[in-house]
Amino acid sequence: MIRIFTDGSSKGNPGPGGYGVVMKFNGKEKELSQGFRLTTNNRMELLAVIVALEALKTNKYPVEIYSDSKYVVEAISKGWVFQWERKNFKGKKNSDLWKRYLKIHPKFNVSYHWVKGHAGHPENERCDTLAVEAADGPDKKIDQVFEDIHNNKEDQSLFD
Repeated sequence: MIRIFTDGSSKGNPGPGGYGVVMKFNGKEKELSQGFRLTTNNRMELLAVIVALEALKTNKYPVEIYSDSKYVVEAISKGWVFQWERKNFKGKKNSDLWKRYLKIHPKFNVSYHWVKGHAGHPENERCDTLAVEAADGPDKKIDQVFEDIHNNKEDQSLFD
């Protein structure tokens, strides 16, 4: 079984953000993280799951994902994301990331587990550290879809 722990962070919502991932399999461990100059916490929580699944080189083993994001865990485990997809994500935020998730989802046998954040869970705490360090770090990427939407809203307000 592959065990994946994820977390997202945002300094302000929106603000600089990042994600952190700890992947465990067969006694080995791998960490992933990345920062973004402008994003939201929910986007980073979801992106952490997506990046982790995209990093897997096999689908031969069941995957367990542990996240402190009820937004992500419940949207998937309760099937909301599949209803949103049927309605073409009308009125839903982060549709670009949900569509990306839905491309990778069928390739794996995944179960999702919610863990309470900042409660001493070692892997969750490590993911939080990775996410915060990435958000604070100098090597931040551009969350282009979010920034385009965010900037368009600001542009629109100039005419209101």
